Amino acid sequence: MTSPLLDVHNLKVAYGGIQAVRGVDLCIAPGELVALIGSNGAGKTTTLKALAGLLHPAGGKIIYAGQAVQNLAAHQRVAKGIALVPEGRAIFARLSVQENLLMGAYSRNDHQEIAADLARMHELFPRLAERNHQLAGTLSGGEQQMVAMARALMSRPHLLMLDEPSMGLAPLMVQKIFETIRDISAQGMSILLVEQNARLALQVAQRGYVMESGSITLSGQAGDLLGSAAVRRAYLGG
Repeated sequence: MTSPLLDVHNLKVAYGGIQAVRGVDLCIAPGELVALIGSNGAGKTTTLKALAGLLHPAGGKIIYAGQAVQNLAAHQRVAKGIALVPEGRAIFARLSVQENLLMGAYSRNDHQEIAADLARMHELFPRLAERNHQLAGTLSGGEQQMVAMARALMSRPHLLMLDEPSMGLAPLMVQKIFETIRDISAQGMSILLVEQNARLALQVAQRGYVMESGSITLSGQAGDLLGSAAVRRAYLGG
């Protein structure tokens, strides 16, 4: 069996006296797309922030590519190949599209490869090529999501974490974003997807985890979770 790219053991994260993540275990194999679903406040975003190094865990281990990384700073995790596309996108509104993408490559100095990756981002997101010199803050929500995803990909990650990529987007743009997620996954990228639209997330993923009140309550193959009566009642409106 292939060793997991990401192996999380008993992860705990606390805000003050409140434990937001309560002993989470999850893993992602190389090239696997895994969905993490749950209601608002379940602890999904907190989990991603802890994995990215934006929050320091109160306990547990985060093993990435065979190495414990829970004590590494966020920029060190980026350098090792972990990238987060945050909820709300967090683009640099006063920078151009190209400047935002180049910020994703800030830890790199392989200038020819960076230029080649910019060209690849324009192929993956043709709209960004058309708006290359436009201020990112003037783009539509869907285009800003493309900027955030392309910026993360410019760091050449092995693990891409996406937090609510469909949030606030029109249905047609959601479709385009998820087509791109499928394309990135098909190229061998490992992806951890947090998504409020549980049906969409499970349709694109191979496996899934269900999170409630800071704990994983259910996990399995995505198709099995889609067919679960409990998941349908709680998250799929069925």
